[in-house]
Amino acid sequence: MEQPILTFSGVWKSYTQSAGSSLHAVRGVSIDVPDASRVAITGRSGSGKSTLLHLAAGIDEPSRGSIEFLGRELSAMTDQERTLHRRDNVGLVFQFFHLLPHLSVRDNVALPALIAGDRRSEYADRVVELLGRVGLRDRADENVQRLSGGEMQRVAICRALLRRPRLLLADEPTGNLDDENGRRVMDLLLAMVEEQQSTLLYVTHSRDLARLADQTWRMHSGVLDAA
Repeated sequence: MEQPILTFSGVWKSYTQSAGSSLHAVRGVSIDVPDASRVAITGRSGSGKSTLLHLAAGIDEPSRGSIEFLGRELSAMTDQERTLHRRDNVGLVFQFFHLLPHLSVRDNVALPALIAGDRRSEYADRVVELLGRVGLRDRADENVQRLSGGEMQRVAICRALLRRPRLLLADEPTGNLDDENGRRVMDLLLAMVEEQQSTLLYVTHSRDLARLADQTWRMHSGVLDAA
């Protein structure tokens, strides 16, 4: 049986509130995420979905339990090792794009490579390839602020896929778009991760978009159940 890319085993994430009581954002989550799969997480706001993605990325550490990426426990890594892990293995897509407004479309896509210190020859063709894939090659040198919301999200997807991550985490990637643009962006995201054979774990409020996944899980009050 093929090794899962991501394994949660009895994971809890708790926060101490000002009154001294504990808030349990994630409660006893155990799940295997198959490699090269597309998994949707649904649930109401505040149910713990974003916290789950932060844990999957190694941005947060679990209060109890363990999270493994291809058999390696994230909590056993040093802070620097987790940073390098995210840089080399994880792509992130957010609801509000998080593009740098003073940079061009091209430089926003290239940002992960620039941060990693890659040589231009190592990423320049990849940037052009990705922008062509999303229909924005002719706008590569424009300021990103001139794009529509749907176009900005396409740029954000290109940026997340630039260094060919094994795992792509998307937090409400269509939440800031209208239905038509949202479906277009989601179809594009699914097609690109399939071509690259990456794993996609995405949070969505939309039942229609959740149905596009290989499997769907639902969070409620920090608990994760099969939908």
